[in-house]
Amino acid sequence: MTTEQFTLEKFARHPFYQEVNRRLVKLVSLRPGQRVVDLGAGTGAVTRLLVEEVAGCRGAEVIAVEPSTSALEVARRNLAQVSGAVVRFVQGGAERLSQVVKRPVDAVVFCNAIHLVREKTRVLQEVYRTLKDGGSFAFNTSFYQGAEPPEAHQFYRRWLIKAMRHLKTRYGLTPGDARTPARERLSEEEYLALLEANGFRVHHREIVRVEMPLESFEDISEYSLWIEGVLPGVPLEAGSVALKEAVRETFAELGIKSSPRNWLLVVARRA
Repeated sequence: MTTEQFTLEKFARHPFYQEVNRRLVKLVSLRPGQRVVDLGAGTGAVTRLLVEEVAGCRGAEVIAVEPSTSALEVARRNLAQVSGAVVRFVQGGAERLSQVVKRPVDAVVFCNAIHLVREKTRVLQEVYRTLKDGGSFAFNTSFYQGAEPPEAHQFYRRWLIKAMRHLKTRYGLTPGDARTPARERLSEEEYLALLEANGFRVHHREIVRVEMPLESFEDISEYSLWIEGVLPGVPLEAGSVALKEAVRETFAELGIKSSPRNWLLVVARRA
């Protein structure tokens, strides 16, 4: 498999994941006719939700910004039949947002990706420049300090230990110690402080707890950034196989049907 095949698309189909994103989009309180950026749009699942919110009035536009050209191609296909708003696809990263989106927008929505950004201050400054006065910035993440409830710690420890054992015995591999952005987790308080320091006023924040079934852990184990985050330096295919086998064993050993995880949802306004 190539890197382009290790996408989030299968995981993104799970109802709990869609509901977390839908909840965030609703919290932004968008109106028909507004212009909004879907930052880190991936294959377009959140883009579609945003179109539903702004469609129906002249001027409605959703700008899907995504660094991966292959993901953008999938998004174009997925949204080919969407109507009611202009959908524009732009290749680019969060660190260059104001350069690829020239005209100020009403909102920027950044779903499940802010934890992947190394230069978070720079990205917040770019979002600030891209928004109209009073515009909204919304993000969610399940990679922050507090994402794993205490009762899930045993599950994650066992899963990782088993995955590393599979890597060693089957492939003779050991993960490196690279510090990927997803491993450098901020707390809720640190995220809120960053927003305030960069010209935003926090409007709403909440924690949403979801129960993730075995199939969702198998699917996230096919996502390149998850594999690189938990097993840095390991070839993607080997890492994916090890993680999937290990999570099946862990579920069976613990006798569980799901494991809880917390999503942090935040909406802020440009002051």
